[in-house]
Amino acid sequence: MDISKRILYEDNHLIVINKLPGELSQGDKSGDRTLQDDVKEYLKVKYDKKGNVYLGSPHRLDRPTSGALLFAKTEKALVRMAASFRTSDVRKTYWAIVDDIPRRSEGELIHYLVRNPESNKSRAYSKEMPSSKLARLSYKLICSGEHYHLLEINLMTGRHHQIRSQLEAIGLHIKGDLKYGARRSNPDGGISLHARKLSFTHPVRKERIEIIAPVPDDPLWLFFQEKIEKI
Repeated sequence: MDISKRILYEDNHLIVINKLPGELSQGDKSGDRTLQDDVKEYLKVKYDKKGNVYLGSPHRLDRPTSGALLFAKTEKALVRMAASFRTSDVRKTYWAIVDDIPRRSEGELIHYLVRNPESNKSRAYSKEMPSSKLARLSYKLICSGEHYHLLEINLMTGRHHQIRSQLEAIGLHIKGDLKYGARRSNPDGGISLHARKLSFTHPVRKERIEIIAPVPDDPLWLFFQEKIEKI
């Protein structure tokens, strides 16, 4: 899809793209083309830039996840945004379609995550473990369908596969996420986890920016979107 149609925000310092499920945020050992590559190409053509285009990546989204992904167009913006992502300045809100209703309709999850590089998975424990990292999020049940349910999740920490592993720890599985216990895959190979909202202080202008990413063009996502609009 044309990158220009997925731009959620752009100025001289930043560009935010609505990432599709299955796209790579940045390069990995697969060697597959990345969204970062595509955005560089878009900038090169749009602004008729000669030579290499600078584009920094202060954060990332898992390959099967969709939603708001921010890139920095200058080194100064990259350094400042990377620092913001390490603090509570950046607020990240996700929507997740899950296969069951949580015992409590809203709450906070606190776990200790241990990452296994060989399986590329993280496991959530209720107590501190060797090499574990503290993981915190809050969630709220937004609405339900016949077989699936929509959660809104606010991340307080940013750990590897945090939402996926913490939900699995309480018996919930994100639709399509075979790695963390879902029964079947999604047709597009992605998972039904969407970076819905990104809120941050602009690295140069210092004003507060809030970005909302439209949900993927998928019948179940659109069903929940319509249902929310009627609430």
